Amino acid sequence: MPTLPASPRRLLVRRVPEPPRGDGRLEGPAWEALEWSEDFLDITGDSARAPRFRTRLKAGWDDEFLHFGAELEEPHAWGTLTERNSVIYQDNDFELFLDPDGDGRNYYELEINVLGTIWELSLPKPYRDGGEPVLGCNVEGLRSAVCVRGTLNDPSDLDEGWSVELSIPWPGLAPYAGGRSLPPKPGDEWRANFSRVQWRHEVVDGAYRRVPPHGTKIPEGEHPEDNWVWSPQGEIDMHLPSRWGVLVFA
Repeated sequence: MPTLPASPRRLLVRRVPEPPRGDGRLEGPAWEALEWSEDFLDITGDSARAPRFRTRLKAGWDDEFLHFGAELEEPHAWGTLTERNSVIYQDNDFELFLDPDGDGRNYYELEINVLGTIWELSLPKPYRDGGEPVLGCNVEGLRSAVCVRGTLNDPSDLDEGWSVELSIPWPGLAPYAGGRSLPPKPGDEWRANFSRVQWRHEVVDGAYRRVPPHGTKIPEGEHPEDNWVWSPQGEIDMHLPSRWGVLVFA
């Protein structure tokens, strides 16, 4: 197993001077006030499996929302899933995992693809501890936007990538906070991680097709997709919350 860093990554979450614009572009005073995270690494932490494309994020907050913005380098922007609460990681996607009270239990997960389709769920405990996902944990008032820098689902050219804005209302995170202050107090720390699932593709009849194609049954333990994350997990499993990174509120 690759060696994990001595300590998980940490990201400062600053108060923003005004709400983001909500257009997915990560422009304007809100995003300009925030620092970028480190670039994502392979989920295992193995430097020999370094990501082919850059991924990074920002995080901020105000009285109403916790804000995340992610930038994904992507020469081929494609997506297929349009129904809310589909299993979004079957497309290329961006994912976030939040455990506000840091107990490794009852944590929130959100996945979004380039089409802006979202899947929300929660886990009472990790899968390897017998956890079963709680589906349909849709946060009321969640705001999201995607901006594609290029042409979506067009294999005839190369794209720059896509970016994501997510604004999560504080009341929607209360079930996972264990009574902690929302918004958090300066100095509060949450466990969190962020992931990017990236599939390889081929072009068939002028259209993108995932490799292996959608609907293919993938044997347990096999991972034909790439998994790139903010804070490495040491193995191909996002559901190890004790290995997540730390959000530090300021």
